[in-house]
Amino acid sequence: MVWLLVCGLIGSVHAQNIELIGLVREAKSNEALAFVNAVLQTPDSAFVTGAVSGDNGRFAIPNVKPGDYRLALSFMGYKTLYIEVAGLAKSLTLPDILMEEEAVGLDAVTVTASAVTSRIDRKLVFPTERQVKASSNGLDLLQQLMLPRLQVNPMTREVSIPGGGEVQLRINGVKAETNDIVALRPQDVIRVEYHDNPGLRYGNAAAVIDYIVRRPETGGSLGVNLMNSPQLKRFGNNSLNAKVNHKKSEFSVNYFLNQRDFYQMWRDNEETFYMPDGSIFQRREVGEPGHFRNVGNYWNMTYSYLNEQRMFSATFRYHTNNQPYFDFNSKLYSVANPDDGVQMSDRKRSGSSRPALDLYYQENLKNDRTLVVNLVSTYNYTDDSRVYTESRDGVLLTDINNLVSGNKYSLIGEGIYEQKLGSNSLSAGLRHTQSFTDNTYKNGHGYRTEMQQGETFLYLEWKGRAKKLDYRFGAGVTRSSFRQEASGIDYHTWTFNPRVALFLPLTGGLSLRLTGNVRNSTPSLSNLSAVEQAIDSLQVQRGNPALKPYPVYHTELLWEWQKGLLYASVKGTYENKPSAIMEEKFWEDGKIVQTWDNQKNWQWANALANFRFGPVKEILTLSVFGGVNHFVSNGNSYRHVYNNPFLTLTANGNYRNFNVLFLWQKSWNHFEGETMTGGENLHLLQTEYRYKTWKFGIGMFCPFADNYHTDTENHSAYASYRKRMYINESSRMLFFTLSWNMNFGRTFQSGQKRLNNTDEDSGVMNAGK
Repeated sequence: MVWLLVCGLIGSVHAQNIELIGLVREAKSNEALAFVNAVLQTPDSAFVTGAVSGDNGRFAIPNVKPGDYRLALSFMGYKTLYIEVAGLAKSLTLPDILMEEEAVGLDAVTVTASAVTSRIDRKLVFPTERQVKASSNGLDLLQQLMLPRLQVNPMTREVSIPGGGEVQLRINGVKAETNDIVALRPQDVIRVEYHDNPGLRYGNAAAVIDYIVRRPETGGSLGVNLMNSPQLKRFGNNSLNAKVNHKKSEFSVNYFLNQRDFYQMWRDNEETFYMPDGSIFQRREVGEPGHFRNVGNYWNMTYSYLNEQRMFSATFRYHTNNQPYFDFNSKLYSVANPDDGVQMSDRKRSGSSRPALDLYYQENLKNDRTLVVNLVSTYNYTDDSRVYTESRDGVLLTDINNLVSGNKYSLIGEGIYEQKLGSNSLSAGLRHTQSFTDNTYKNGHGYRTEMQQGETFLYLEWKGRAKKLDYRFGAGVTRSSFRQEASGIDYHTWTFNPRVALFLPLTGGLSLRLTGNVRNSTPSLSNLSAVEQAIDSLQVQRGNPALKPYPVYHTELLWEWQKGLLYASVKGTYENKPSAIMEEKFWEDGKIVQTWDNQKNWQWANALANFRFGPVKEILTLSVFGGVNHFVSNGNSYRHVYNNPFLTLTANGNYRNFNVLFLWQKSWNHFEGETMTGGENLHLLQTEYRYKTWKFGIGMFCPFADNYHTDTENHSAYASYRKRMYINESSRMLFFTLSWNMNFGRTFQSGQKRLNNTDEDSGVMNAGK
């Protein structure tokens, strides 16, 4: 039911005094409806503000500016109403609004006053006008939205969730890269779809962030985003982007330059070796300042063609990474005899290049059917070296020189068929990945490994609704294969991958969601290599071609509550990996051998709570989430239990053209096999000022700490260690930001891709401490 109200311009009224008032009733009983979501939008559906009806069915939306609007009213189990409000110039009381019952399918959604729309598998978030104005690009906008359990690091441009699962970034359904997100103009973003319970079509992704943007028509755009530190010779995240449209074609190019250059990097390490004769040998590494430099270049060039029925796009990506310095210098000595020490040097060099071609075709068929085909070809070249020495009084005692060059060719093909059947939907897909790897290892001996690895995934998924319960059932089958030439080792395995999700909305803004899935985990090509490399004078690292894929069982229970400015959620997670591939160590010929094997199992339990308050008067938003991790690692010859509390606090303030961000994070640590890998303990303070199409900012990384570090621990019964790595320049590091975006004319409507695949695994095994 759509109403049209045309409001005449009567008198002059200040914008802040205009109020839109309404009363919502149930059509059959004429009783007042409470908790109806009233969302005021611009004519093109961008969120402006909103309210929720009270127990008497009344709602009031204050402080509305004069203009044209669309009012959307929604409530679970009732038809959504849209009211066009044209020429609003003074306060207006609408006639009584009657809502009719409807069997609501999955496409019917609930919009809250905080601009969040909930579905079984995702949340639709509508940015407010102030959030858009406070952002200079798509990544800034994501930081402003403060989505539950999602972390945005403005220093590294990383988007992550607790636990370290894959976060896919997409634009209109297209799997994008961070540089593509930075190239987005916030004004073009209609909404952000946060898939915190992705379906089978997204593979093993833990979360998906999909930006739904306005479709340009003609003209083009230019943009610059810079972040640099005056304290360092090379430190920056700098990107350029451009887009031009002509009729039904669109051309775009993005370039991103990432630089890091530290001269105050070192590590301290204490190792304990449990010798075969029962004795214990301990040695300590005391670090001295070393050098780290990394330069990454990322080019993306895309051509796309779109008409009403079909879309074609071709994207060429070329990524290079050069790491000429990753040097550690230390004093290494026996704890029992500190005078018996050596000078240790551990230097690594690496370089890589990865060109890729992505071809995409989408056909929109009759009767709400869609067919999508995606083909991606990638070549990955790597060239790595490591030189490790131990010397005393200029005499070389240990000299290890590892050289690795690798060539990997991969092809990914995927097709998806989707069909809507009333309020239900059906999706089916087939994806195959094939890779060929040829690596050469030189470390006193010459090794060449030629490997082939393939994986085929076929799935079927159904979404529907039974009364108030939304459900999604899916099932997939995975076939994995591997062969290493000349070794005679290969495998062929089949895995069944079911997935289920149940979503139940309750009264008062409450909801419950239960999910469970079984996915397949494949050995990495680097771990499969039948190659041995020296780590130091006492340890070697060895691959294991006998590794096999294993299943991963995952389940979550999520409770959420949202009303007005308040949001709260509690989530419990349990994951089990039987026959998980994890590390192990043993003595052989007087050396500690570090390798990998299919161990008994790995288990993880997590309890997490998330609270958010705001935005208060569109100015201040506060967010906090924290919880506890419980890890159980059962190896074939070991068992470890580890607990880790974590906490993240975020505060974001917007006033006029100013924006202030404060982030504080206590690390989420991860324990697997016999190793604890520590997360980052960090904090950040940043402020920015917007002037027309320009945005200027200043900030500091870890302003209240004088020593940035990360920790790693190994608890092996044969050789354990406690290691801490420092980067002194990362403490109290000042940085400046500059953004500029310009549109000329209007741009062409970019079609919506449904797929995009990439292959970033080089397949090379690297040894190091």
